[in-house]
Amino acid sequence: MTILARTAIAVPESIETPQPTRAEAEAAVRTLIRWAGDDPTREGLRDTPSRVVRAYGEWFEGYRRDPAKLLGRRFAASGYDDLVVLRDIPVQSVCEHHMAAIQGVAQVAYLPGDEVVGISKLARLVDAYARRLQIQERLTAEIADTLQRELRPRGVAVLIRASHGCMTTRGVHSHGTSMVTRRLLGECAHEPHRSDVLKLLSA
Repeated sequence: MTILARTAIAVPESIETPQPTRAEAEAAVRTLIRWAGDDPTREGLRDTPSRVVRAYGEWFEGYRRDPAKLLGRRFAASGYDDLVVLRDIPVQSVCEHHMAAIQGVAQVAYLPGDEVVGISKLARLVDAYARRLQIQERLTAEIADTLQRELRPRGVAVLIRASHGCMTTRGVHSHGTSMVTRRLLGECAHEPHRSDVLKLLSA
């Protein structure tokens, strides 16, 4: 027993666990169906494991995207130096604590430096981070920090307002609640831009 314990401790932490196969993932879904109290072999549930695995492929496709590369193609700012704001970007994510849905909208703004980026790329950046197991605080920070690092604007602001299934469908069953998180960087964190940014993002 002592030898086994030492062997387990000696395994390097850098070794990654291989991704489960599709068959293993479907078997896990069947186990959850049985645990819930139903029969995974009955007609209505027979194809559910396959459908769930396909759905997971969509819900968590953010793990297969490199958010930084989404901002790779840029354009000259051409003298524009005021705020660029993209409002009401849909946010569909999954809470990492209960794997319940997070649904809301993101507001993204930045003060250009020498370059701007296509507005669709801002929406893709939000989606790439949202389609992972998340907490809203980290999601907000990841979007803002990546935009600041890759585009090098004079400032960045991100605000997310979302409802959380872990509160609305379980626990306190608090329907109609929403959580607001924000991250302001660079000139967006200071006056005279801070007030304008917060007014635009909160409207």
